[in-house]
Amino acid sequence: MPEKTLVLLKPEALKWGVAGDVIKELSNTKLRLIGAKLVKVTSELAEKHYKAHKGKPFFGDLIKHITGQFHKENVVALVYAGENAILRVRAISGATDPSKAEPNTIRAKFGKPKVEIGVFENVVHTSGNKEEAEEEIKLWFKPSELTERVFETKKVSVCVEQEVWK
Repeated sequence: MPEKTLVLLKPEALKWGVAGDVIKELSNTKLRLIGAKLVKVTSELAEKHYKAHKGKPFFGDLIKHITGQFHKENVVALVYAGENAILRVRAISGATDPSKAEPNTIRAKFGKPKVEIGVFENVVHTSGNKEEAEEEIKLWFKPSELTERVFETKKVSVCVEQEVWK
């Protein structure tokens, strides 16, 4: 089964108008894009996503950042699949710190090399390993939002109230 990975285009990518450029760069990996959506990130989702950083001095700024409080923008969540997807996406993304990223990587080309808001404005988040990728994909996407079955699913009956078009 092909490897899967999550990529988040952070609010600055949308604010700075480089989201399309980043997706074009990601297409150079020749991986299959199997999920994409625009997300208005809640504090609850942000805290679950960044739970490994809870208690660190920059945690609050991470939450403000990904929820769009600094850039007044949303996040584009993407899922890619293919051989060595995690490694390939991380290689093309570059180091977390844009000033240390190899030239021609996404973060070197589009990120800000100087920290001004308390966290790196590096335009993308990428899953670090298979376990993290699975956890993140399940956090950000429902099975029905992906074009391929990527993990085992089960059928459940739920009764929920939801908003629909008039």
